[in-house]
Amino acid sequence: MPIDKFTTIESTYVPLAIENVDTDQIIPARFLKSTTKEGFGDNLFADWRYNKDGSPKADFVLNKPQYKGEVLVAGKNFGSGSSREHAAWAVRGYGFKVVVSSFFADIFKNNSLNNGVLPVVVSEKFLQELFDADADNKVIVNLVDQTITNKANGNTESFEINGYKKNCLINGFDDIDYLLNIKDEIANYELSRA
Repeated sequence: MPIDKFTTIESTYVPLAIENVDTDQIIPARFLKSTTKEGFGDNLFADWRYNKDGSPKADFVLNKPQYKGEVLVAGKNFGSGSSREHAAWAVRGYGFKVVVSSFFADIFKNNSLNNGVLPVVVSEKFLQELFDADADNKVIVNLVDQTITNKANGNTESFEINGYKKNCLINGFDDIDYLLNIKDEIANYELSRA
């Protein structure tokens, strides 16, 4: 799954106002048999999203038609638990390019960045304002300026991101793409040291 170039996204969002969502809730362990990144989005939050017979649970936010977009807004401490990269695959496979929370587990945060999903850390107050807004509200996520704006009230916050990962997201690179992009520089460096 190639990583999309990312500079600015303006999108409605899916509000998941649940704290301490761990990676087993994001993608249950029974779905981890695949070694490719394909198909994980179908099982994102599977135990919350589907009944035992596979039918959608009408009261779960991903099954409510009024909520859609490229942004997931999640409660505090999103992505805790095991280090499974499949959780980031599931978030991305569903179509989310950004996850907003007031706190992320470090491993989930790094796995997300490695797979083309931007984790945006905001204050508790900003997060609550997003949860309190109408379903058609939008956020603007500007990766270049490292800001997120709540269109309902115009409030903007800055967020941090590693400079290397920012560069990769802006250019649509994973780690291998980045190295291939600078292969001439690497070759010239090696020649200069010969």
